Amino acid sequence: MAATRRAAAEEAPTRIRCRLGQLLAERGMSLTELSRAVGVSVTNLSLLKNNHVRAVRYSTLEAICEVLDCQPGDLLVFER
Repeated sequence: MAATRRAAAEEAPTRIRCRLGQLLAERGMSLTELSRAVGVSVTNLSLLKNNHVRAVRYSTLEAICEVLDCQPGDLLVFER
C-alpha cells in the first residue's frame, strides 16, 4: 500500500515550473549554447525546460544561474 501511494505521488504533477525557455529567449541564447556553457546535456536541459524533471542538482542550478546571470527564483516559480 505504501509503495502505491509513493508511486502515485511521484507521478502527480508538481506546481513548480521552470522558466528556462523564457530566460533563454530574453538573453538570445539557445539550449545548445547553454548546454556547452554549463556542461549539462541538451537532453537534460530540455527535460528541465519542459517541466519533466523531479529534481535538480544544486550544482546544475548554480551553473545555469551563473551563465544566465539570474537567481534560482527567476528560473523556478511556484504556481498557485
